Amino acid sequence: MSDTYDALVLGLGAMGAAATYQLARRGAKVLGIDRYAPPHEFGSTHGDTRITRIACGEGPEYSAFARRSHEIWRELEAETGLDLLTQNGFLAISGAGNRSANHGVEDFLGGTVAAAEAAGVDYEILDSAALRRRYPALGVGDGDKAYHDTVSGFARPENCVTAQLQAAAARGADLRLGETVLSFRQQDGAVTVTTDKQTYHGAQLIVAAGAWLPAMLKPALAANFMITRQVLYWFRARSEAAHAEFAPERFPVYIWQLPAPQSIYGFPATGGIDEGVKLATEQYDVATTPESVSRAVPPEEVREMYETYVEPFFPGLSPVCVRSKTCLYTWVDKARFIIDRHPDHDRIIVASPCSGHGFKHSAGVGELLAQMVTEGRKPDPRFSF
Repeated sequence: MSDTYDALVLGLGAMGAAATYQLARRGAKVLGIDRYAPPHEFGSTHGDTRITRIACGEGPEYSAFARRSHEIWRELEAETGLDLLTQNGFLAISGAGNRSANHGVEDFLGGTVAAAEAAGVDYEILDSAALRRRYPALGVGDGDKAYHDTVSGFARPENCVTAQLQAAAARGADLRLGETVLSFRQQDGAVTVTTDKQTYHGAQLIVAAGAWLPAMLKPALAANFMITRQVLYWFRARSEAAHAEFAPERFPVYIWQLPAPQSIYGFPATGGIDEGVKLATEQYDVATTPESVSRAVPPEEVREMYETYVEPFFPGLSPVCVRSKTCLYTWVDKARFIIDRHPDHDRIIVASPCSGHGFKHSAGVGELLAQMVTEGRKPDPRFSF
């Protein structure tokens, strides 16, 4: 007979690992389940770096999560010794004419400014001359301008997941890795989860399964989500001097609304010249599933990325792509989050706070999920189904 837990958590990526840690931190008896062994490269929580920004152009309602995540990551750094957060600044770049939207927001720069003012984040606006002077790695156009702050930067997703799972286990959490969930249900005031290895019982359930979530829900709820394939690229600089321009102390993270079909975002160089400089775009036109997604990145896809998004805007980067990775986004209309109790089952919490901008918020979201379980806290109604 299986033990009964205070909470079961399905999926131990960004959100599930954070929720499991926060539950264990509160003394709850918690079980976390994942079909793989996080951190892994099959979902959405990998690729070395993720942008974190407190001023969120998607809406001011997200800022508190990001700010709290920074605090939690600093606490975990002190506990685990892992490198989790680098605050080397953030640029939101835009300009005149037709520009790509970012996460459905046409005026992303303006939205970022509004969010910064609402959150009390100090910032400055840089014109194209200032951008060229400070950041010669960027091939900005005349009339381009940017929001800049110094509290933002990048998180290390694999390390963040590792730190939270380690801290959860140290506080008594049970972790079941390499188990695939076959079904879950609520009945008689409790929840039951059946995997390919065992059946577990709990008082409440958090489903944080990322791209696997829609397949776990009935069609009417699954219709809220679209899974998309995204590609991360690392391009080699043309010279050591060009590579040095991307050093973290000289080059912030950025989101750039381009005069191109998609916005681009990217990072400083976190290694030597042969490790490349990471950047990516985001596409929301073609849906996929975790089972059918193509994880290979063919040469023609690399070439198109370079010719359209790299060569015109980053003069110091060469066509040599030293590495590429695919990841999965779980998208909700208008880049919203879903953090809500299941409409039909009050002991089941569905957590999909993603839509392409979720990782920066994950530690704070995990705290909210734990409070929903242990304190009955109600999430923001804007995050409901």
